[in-house]
Amino acid sequence: MKLVLGIPKGSLQESTMKLFRKAGYNITVNGRSYYPKIDDSEIDCIMVRAQEMARYVEQGIIDVGLTGKDWIMENDADIVEVCELLYAKQGLGKVKWVLAAPEESEINNVKDLEGKRVATELVNVSKKYLEENGVNAKVEFSWGATEVKPPKLADAIIEVTETGSSLKANKLRIIETVLESSTRMIVNKQAWADEKKRKKIENIRMLLEGALRAENMVGLMMNVPAEKLDAVVKQLPALKNPTVSKLYLGDWYDVFTVIDEKYVRELTPKLKEVGAQGIIEFPLNKVID
Repeated sequence: MKLVLGIPKGSLQESTMKLFRKAGYNITVNGRSYYPKIDDSEIDCIMVRAQEMARYVEQGIIDVGLTGKDWIMENDADIVEVCELLYAKQGLGKVKWVLAAPEESEINNVKDLEGKRVATELVNVSKKYLEENGVNAKVEFSWGATEVKPPKLADAIIEVTETGSSLKANKLRIIETVLESSTRMIVNKQAWADEKKRKKIENIRMLLEGALRAENMVGLMMNVPAEKLDAVVKQLPALKNPTVSKLYLGDWYDVFTVIDEKYVRELTPKLKEVGAQGIIEFPLNKVID
C-alpha cells in the first residue's frame, strides 16, 4: 500500500513541515522538487498549492492532503473532511477573508459595492457572498499582491488575513468578514473506503492532532516532601490529575503534570513557596487523548 500525501506549497508549507516533524514524520524537500522525501515507506509525498489541493484530492490523484476550508469551498470539492487542524502561516488558529477598501473610500458595507470592481483570489466564494447580499459587482481574479489593487485597479478587495497588518500597511480598512477558514485534512472518497489507507490516515490524524494539542503545553516534574504534597497538588491546574509516585529513598514524592505553558511563569514560584523542589519544565511533542 502506498498513500499519496499532499503537502501544501506556499504560505502553509513551513508550518505544515514543522507540524509533521512534531508528529514524528521527517519530510525533506530537495531543491525545487515537488516530491519531498518522507521517512515512512508507506507514504509518497507531493507538493501542490493549497488552492489546488481539494481538486486533486477529489480526482484521486492525491489520497490525503492539507488545505484550507476556503479552498475546499472555492473548488466546491466532493471530498471527505477528516478533521480541522487549527494552524496557519503565522500561528495557531483561523484566518479570515475580509472585504477591505481604501481608508478614504466611501464604501462602508457590502451594499456599497453595487456596480463596483472587487479583486480577489477567492472568486467563486466572493461571487456567492455578493449574490447572497443582493449586490451586483464585478469580481476579478487577482494573481497576487491584491492589497495594492485599490483604488486604481479595483474599488475593493476580498483578501485573506491573520493579523490585518498588511491591509493597514497598504492603507486599507476592513469593512466586513466574508469567511473564517482553518486548515483541514481532506481525503479522496475512494481512499477513505480503503480499509488499509483509512487506518493509515487515521493514525496520521491522531499524531497531527496530538502535536497541535501539545503546542502550548509543557510538562512539569518536581520533588515534594510528604508533608507538603497536598499543598503542592492543590496548586496544579493539571490536564488531568497529576501523577504522584513515591521516591525510593526517604519520605518524598515525584509529581508529574501537563499544563498550559501560560500558567508556568506565575505557577513556578508558588510551587516553590509551598514546598516543591527540583522543579523541571520541558516541552512536549505530542499530547494524545
